[in-house]
Amino acid sequence: MDKIKINVFNIVGYSDCTLPEDGDKIYNILEKALSEDKKVVISFKNVDKLTSAFLNNAIGKLYGKFDEEKIKESLSLEDISNSGKILLKRVVSTAKLYFKNPEKMRESIKEILGEDDEQ
Repeated sequence: MDKIKINVFNIVGYSDCTLPEDGDKIYNILEKALSEDKKVVISFKNVDKLTSAFLNNAIGKLYGKFDEEKIKESLSLEDISNSGKILLKRVVSTAKLYFKNPEKMRESIKEILGEDDEQ
């Protein structure tokens, strides 16, 4: 199996990985690699700041397309801070719950936010 390494800093272009659209850049690379059965090492070298919005788009969305086993076998991380690991664990847990039952999750979010359909 081919192995590729992606450096988040090189792709995003700066050390603050906060924007969802920057997460999309990473997702597109990961999605293509996993579709081609490649193993991917994701390097967070030189990344100083991560947000859940970035990680949701970069990694969380993968759970909507690939099963958990495939993702576990295919992805590995390096140079990620402890706070980054904690944040990523939270993002992955939420993504797994969401993609298991997206409709139920949307309803719960609406309920929590007190939104109704009369907007």
